[in-house]
Amino acid sequence: MGIVKPRLFVPIVFFVLTCGTAAMADEPEFRVGVARRDITPEAGLPMWGYGARHAARAEGALDPLLAKALVIHAGDDKLAIVALDLGRGPTPAMMEQIRGQLRKRVGLEHVMICGSHTHHGPVIELTDRPGFGRGDYDDAVAYSRELPKLIVEAVVEADGNARPARFGVATKDTMLNRNRQSRRSEKMIDPQLAVMRFDDAGGKPIAVLVNFAAHAVMTDMAVLKYSADYPGYLQARVEEELSVACLFIQGAAGDLSVRTPDGIRGPEQYGQELARQAIELARAIETKLPVRPSIRGKTQRYHFASRVDFSNPLVSLAYQQAFFPELIRNFVEEFRQGITAETQTVVVCRQVALVGGSGEFFSGHARRLKERSYLEHTLFFGYCNGHHLYFPTIEAASEGGYGADPVVSPVEIGAGERMMDDALIAIYQLTGKFPAAGAVSAPAESAQPPQSRADDDP
Repeated sequence: MGIVKPRLFVPIVFFVLTCGTAAMADEPEFRVGVARRDITPEAGLPMWGYGARHAARAEGALDPLLAKALVIHAGDDKLAIVALDLGRGPTPAMMEQIRGQLRKRVGLEHVMICGSHTHHGPVIELTDRPGFGRGDYDDAVAYSRELPKLIVEAVVEADGNARPARFGVATKDTMLNRNRQSRRSEKMIDPQLAVMRFDDAGGKPIAVLVNFAAHAVMTDMAVLKYSADYPGYLQARVEEELSVACLFIQGAAGDLSVRTPDGIRGPEQYGQELARQAIELARAIETKLPVRPSIRGKTQRYHFASRVDFSNPLVSLAYQQAFFPELIRNFVEEFRQGITAETQTVVVCRQVALVGGSGEFFSGHARRLKERSYLEHTLFFGYCNGHHLYFPTIEAASEGGYGADPVVSPVEIGAGERMMDDALIAIYQLTGKFPAAGAVSAPAESAQPPQSRADDDP
């Protein structure tokens, strides 16, 4: 009694080991991969960002422009984050093409493609139609046609490079940015420098993601050469020091410029100082394997009224004179019926929320979102999956000034607040705090269910 007979021992051990191995195999994995592509155009493309340059063409490059892709596998889903050394995220047509290709080739649904907002990148909005780019700007049209392919290639390669990983996040407040718009005595800023570090199973770094908010406009406007501006120098320094891929993701920089410490001058020195602080954070992070690897995401699309009547030929003419006709015709075509904006909200392993907005959001939006999110870390990605110009806060719009006035902020007042409220709700839905949209039925006595102001994708 109580003694296992020898002939039963081996089957029992085999059963235990087999079940244990099967259980381990069924555990969700956390894997990460990275890849990059050089996206520096040939000289001769019109340069993006400054109206005063009009259609002035680039004469070469000061430093390379890169697209860096980070793909995270967690549980049954995955996320691609792409850092572009460009002024903006891809156009709507590009995003449709990129999403379709990634869904088809690697089954990837959640995509966050972010421009660093350098004002020394190429124009990417021109299209292959007479008066919209074809003819005078065939080289720019060809570049815009090629760019989505390069981004897709980088993501597909990063997906194939994914290997078992662990991660950690650290943040600190800096004195490296300032509010350039507000005239109030206490000006809103988002001083947070955030670093996500990804290591392989043995502790060797795979990638470092740096998230910070300040306009990348330190290179002299008169210099007609491509440059990644300070984010390029930041990434290069981090990669050199840590022997790791570094992605810079711009934050809510709509009303934020750089603040240079004493003795720091120019984009290279500033980028290296920001890199120094990011490296300190990265080295202090203790990466861990997530207890419950998972990725959950939600895309929300909006159609807002415009404060500018783009259908008015005189308005269109004024913009064409401020920039150049072919560029403005593409913008007017997109904005004529209103502003179709987007947020992408992704929660990684129930620990980190990433919220991307398709434009230049003012810092107050990101700061309040972070304050109201109860997750351990919440990061805001600006210039993400598109570019619908500035999204000022309501109080900033009441003050006016560059970025808050309708000329460069045509979206209706309060649009940014609505998007951030919905992103916050999405964070709590994705973490199981609230039911998913549409899960709760309207009361029986209600004649009409409430109308949504956003089109939600699961």
